[in-house]
Amino acid sequence: MNQVDIWFVNLGIQITNHQKGITIGGFTIAYYGLMIGLGVLLGLAMACFIAKKSGQDPEIYMDVAIYGVIFGILGARIYYVVFNWDIYKDNLLQIFNLRAGGLAIYGGIIAAVITVYVIARRRKVPFTRLLDTACYGLITGQIVGRWGNFFNCEAFGSYTDNLFAMRLNVDLVNDYMISEELLEHEIVVNGITYIQVHPTFFYEGVWNFCVLLFLLWMRKRVHFEGEIFCLYLLGYGLGRFWIEGLRTDSLMLFGTGIAVSQLLSAALVVAMVGVLVYQRRRRGNQPTE
Repeated sequence: MNQVDIWFVNLGIQITNHQKGITIGGFTIAYYGLMIGLGVLLGLAMACFIAKKSGQDPEIYMDVAIYGVIFGILGARIYYVVFNWDIYKDNLLQIFNLRAGGLAIYGGIIAAVITVYVIARRRKVPFTRLLDTACYGLITGQIVGRWGNFFNCEAFGSYTDNLFAMRLNVDLVNDYMISEELLEHEIVVNGITYIQVHPTFFYEGVWNFCVLLFLLWMRKRVHFEGEIFCLYLLGYGLGRFWIEGLRTDSLMLFGTGIAVSQLLSAALVVAMVGVLVYQRRRRGNQPTE
């Protein structure tokens, strides 16, 4: 019998017998990991495309992708574990269970930027030029990778009944992600208990796609090297600040009710606006050739 596990009630879309992975030869491959892998490949393709268009050596971005992914995942995991320590302190082996999810994109971005800096120094190319090109690949990977959260039934928001409202079978959701508000709005249909949520992974994917289109439009209109990366941080930060306010699984600053990603997003937006205004006044309003 088909069981409805995910239900976009106002769009009339139902997904039955939802699985979080595929089993081959007794080994389960998580769709979460497959989406991240696909995001990496498409992100690399995008970065190489931009590199060719701007007369750069695409081979450099192979290094950026390989080392950026390795250290980016490490940074994303460390960031997530540090600000979610209560989940892991009594079961340290779960820290290494990436198939269950648990990567924080800001930790990945910080690690990736450090990696790009090291590569720029070793290859003797401008750091800001690498950042500008690499961020096209980064946001492409984010657009695709967010769908890993869909397969994992995570990164959702509070209760809503808007057009995109999504019902999730509670048996597929980690308990700590279910807020009191969601419990108050639980819905039972055909013996299955659902929570109804904002699909924030979808919101962020659409927002990031719009940011990517804007960055592509800005490519020939920049005033200084590093401007595209600044615009990426500004655009992503604006969206993440709004979306993080909807989520039920936000990482909180120690001992407070402040969402770390929301605080960091606000800081990035303010900082990037300051950098862009300063650089444009300093260099004038004529785009670089």
